[in-house]
Amino acid sequence: MLRNSLIAFGLAYLFAAAAWVVSSGVVRDDHELLNVACDPTRELWAEMNAAFVEDFARASGQRWAVRQSHGGSGSQARGVIDGMPADVVTLALWSDTDAIRKAGLMAEGWQDRLPNRSLPFTSTIVFVVRRGNPKGVRDWPDLVKDGVTVIAPSPKTSGNGKWAFLAAWGAVLQTGGTEDDAFAFMKALYQRVPVLDTSARNATMTFAAKKLGDVHLTWENEAFLEVKESAGALEIVYPPRSVLAEPHVAWVDRVVQRKGTEAVAKAYLDFLYTDAGQEIIARHRYRPTNPAVLAAAKFEPMDLFPATVAGPTWDAIQHRYFREGGVFDRILTR
Repeated sequence: MLRNSLIAFGLAYLFAAAAWVVSSGVVRDDHELLNVACDPTRELWAEMNAAFVEDFARASGQRWAVRQSHGGSGSQARGVIDGMPADVVTLALWSDTDAIRKAGLMAEGWQDRLPNRSLPFTSTIVFVVRRGNPKGVRDWPDLVKDGVTVIAPSPKTSGNGKWAFLAAWGAVLQTGGTEDDAFAFMKALYQRVPVLDTSARNATMTFAAKKLGDVHLTWENEAFLEVKESAGALEIVYPPRSVLAEPHVAWVDRVVQRKGTEAVAKAYLDFLYTDAGQEIIARHRYRPTNPAVLAAAKFEPMDLFPATVAGPTWDAIQHRYFREGGVFDRILTR
């Protein structure tokens, strides 16, 4: 069941990518939005888009469609910069979204245009393990025990990959370790990663369908889906602490102004903050920013630390850790 479901996800991605190639640069319908999203959000947007379409039709009398494009967050940002006509972007990291602003496609201060710094939800990184947790993985140090193999996507292309890196690095610092301790831990960790997939969903395929690895480092929502689809073969382990993942949302000014879709794009993102939108977010195991909806959803309590434990700003983090020749590249050097 799990293998067939994940293969279907992969085929859906290929078909969506092919459809974009056919229509690249062409606005086929004035009543259509394109949401360019990070990889593991397919199921969330499928339900959210259907709910928004119905809600907007009741309020405005207009029938709109929402198309999706999914992939690694960094790759998706580059696609928009290179011409993918995204009305909105729902990527994994502030730095990926801000790269679109740096390319001249979005306004300065874009993160302040929507509530909660354009964060309708947050997430974190957790562990997925085989049934019964045979390797006894409970916390970050357990990932580097003898005989443990870890699956995580590449921080070079995947938002999940960057968040997993920052979660592991920050966990060392948050428990009293030094920068040198963090570097040594990360070097040991990535020596246990046999393949660096390009996206979160590809890493899920590697772990769940191909059955490679003992532990999968992934988004909380992806872990929930992975375990649900496994019919008891997998379990979630919540480490005591992890990173507070903040996947921002935004409309792309240059595109919506050209296509005349700005008002609808804004309405679409506003819908994420409504009670209906927040409840859909919670159902898919993202952490809604509405306190009442978050409390009702009963998420596992965790000590969530900000990305700034690794650097003062996202630009500084990107430059230090993920640029060519940065910390991640040095960690991979044997």
